[in-house]
Amino acid sequence: MSKFANHLAPTVIQSGVDDVVILGGGLAGLFCALKLAPRPVTIVTNAPIGGGASSAWAQGGIAAAVADGDSHEQHTADTLVAGDGICEEAIVAGMTAEARERIHDLLSYGVPFDRDLAGKLALSREAAHSTNRVVRVRGDMAGAAIMEALLSAAKATSSIRIIEGYIGCQLLRDGRYVTGITARRRGGTQMITIPAKAVVLASGGVGHLYRTTTNPIEANGHGLAMAARAGALVADAEFVQFHPTALDVNKDPAPLASEALRGEGALLVDNNGKRFMPAIHPDAELAPRNVVARAIHQNIIEGRGAFLDCREALGSRFADEFPTVNAAALEAGFDPATAPLPIAPAAHYHMGGVLSDANGRTSVDGLWVAGEVASTGAHGANRLASNSLLEAVVFAARIADDIQGLMPTPRVHHWAEIDDEGDADSQRNVAERSVVDLLRNTMARYVGVERDAAGLKRALALLQHSEQFCRRDSIFNMIQTAKLISGSALLRTESRGGHYRADYPEKDPKQAKRSYCTLSDINGLAQEALASPEGQAAVKEADFS
Repeated sequence: MSKFANHLAPTVIQSGVDDVVILGGGLAGLFCALKLAPRPVTIVTNAPIGGGASSAWAQGGIAAAVADGDSHEQHTADTLVAGDGICEEAIVAGMTAEARERIHDLLSYGVPFDRDLAGKLALSREAAHSTNRVVRVRGDMAGAAIMEALLSAAKATSSIRIIEGYIGCQLLRDGRYVTGITARRRGGTQMITIPAKAVVLASGGVGHLYRTTTNPIEANGHGLAMAARAGALVADAEFVQFHPTALDVNKDPAPLASEALRGEGALLVDNNGKRFMPAIHPDAELAPRNVVARAIHQNIIEGRGAFLDCREALGSRFADEFPTVNAAALEAGFDPATAPLPIAPAAHYHMGGVLSDANGRTSVDGLWVAGEVASTGAHGANRLASNSLLEAVVFAARIADDIQGLMPTPRVHHWAEIDDEGDADSQRNVAERSVVDLLRNTMARYVGVERDAAGLKRALALLQHSEQFCRRDSIFNMIQTAKLISGSALLRTESRGGHYRADYPEKDPKQAKRSYCTLSDINGLAQEALASPEGQAAVKEADFS
């Protein structure tokens, strides 16, 4: 592998002065843009709008206390239990209290939530919820239906401009203020800059940093790295949630078998058809995700296998009630109505991210964050099922309200476009693809469901060493986010929520608090890891020659 300079010198295109720029076209980005209307907004998205968003892949739905007998206080209590001691209680209470209003917003945009025969919203139950409170669409199609409705509304809103096919690279800064973004055409070298009065990062999560994930390729942590490189504080980066039941059918991303299936009574069994969760947790299949994920992981590595058995719970109703999962299973050669489905844990959701306050503001002026890239304190160490879409709409709406307090800046309505010459340096492309493969394998091996100090040091060393082999900001950003996760995991010497240390398997009451770091903190830790015996051995084993 040849060595390359660290950054590509871009051709910069000026696109005029924008009022608000939102990086990301998922639920948080679209909802924020709609709430900002008629204020001018530009949405910049990596994939075709909506197509690369994890929101569109969400199967369960949105958690909201809208049923008779339920309350946002109980929703708060369930969230705090799942968060394992480090949620921000005031943030959680505020989020759950706003859930009903946000559901009505989505209904007004045309989201066809399921209803019962009496016309009330139909609700399902998922793991760690004390009652049925997940609002859904056709069983497992909530994410896609919500995105379709919001995208239709955004395209009909004249104040929203959408730029597709550009991946965010860096934040522009003037002193302590963020003043815009740079972005690169996906698959090419063309760079643009978009100056803005306010920047909202709604760029999604980190799942594609792992070899096995339920997330689309666009969920690669680039927004988190952009903020960290600009000096923003990062919180709780060590907490990655692994969905217990991804279909283990050699697909990237791995198809998701919704948690709602276990809510409907599907069972987890080994290769002998024996249930294993009742012996591990009193809630059995509906135990918190981190508990279920570790149990499945252990079964797999010990050779007993893991399967989701839906035959008795759903049988012939499976195809109608869970069409997305059914289609993925059939494509892989399994009929859920007649056979158990092979499963494995997969990187699914990042509880950590860019530290934000109750209005989505970061520690850097002019920068807001919403959705999975943010760390609001709502999820703590382990996200409660279906709280992610709720958090996205609640904080997107708050950000819109916050930004509305700024004086509008007229937008220059033109878009500079030049031919994209592509990237002719095939040798560099091969080298950077190798770096991405190394990164994803490293994260899966050392920073996955189970971790320990030796493995985390090896991960940091490999990531630090690999920086010299990439020139594009997009790859460099992936490495930075992977280091933030790995370094934060090394610093938390206990097991809590989605973070499990095999060398520190118990919770430490003294560490029942959120973690905070800067990229410079973690870079120092990575340099130490690279110089350590474990780090040197890892680099030698990887053979970077």
